[in-house]
Amino acid sequence: MAEAPAALSDFPYRIDIPTRWGDNDMLGHLNNVVYNRCIEDIVTKFTRLELGVDWLGDACYPVSVETVCRFHQQLSWPETVAAGLRIERLGESSVAYGIGLFGADRTAPAATGRFVHVYIDRQSQRPVRVPDGVRARLKDFQSADAAE
Repeated sequence: MAEAPAALSDFPYRIDIPTRWGDNDMLGHLNNVVYNRCIEDIVTKFTRLELGVDWLGDACYPVSVETVCRFHQQLSWPETVAAGLRIERLGESSVAYGIGLFGADRTAPAATGRFVHVYIDRQSQRPVRVPDGVRARLKDFQSADAAE
């Protein structure tokens, strides 16, 4: 995984994710799975809204092959999580997203993550090249140090 960005501004795609009372665990902070749901939430919204992926209708679509979450500090309800996404690597059939989750102060990430999609053909279920239209759009969100 690339070195974690230090600021929310390092992520070109951002959303706010409100937390809920039930997200806290018995220790009073967000349960580990909530961080992973936040990562999934920003990737899913980005893929659907920015890339226009239709998982049920497209001839090829992305599937998750790797997820990672590194915890740096606690978050807890009623904080709103500021989630950021950037493209860290764009391969032939895959894309690796770098994720940052920030708390109310938004000064340093409370968690950083990585999420990897591989595009597959609907019929064969085998990897295929990331579609050209999607590839062009992904480049708009690539970090300066991203590999291709």
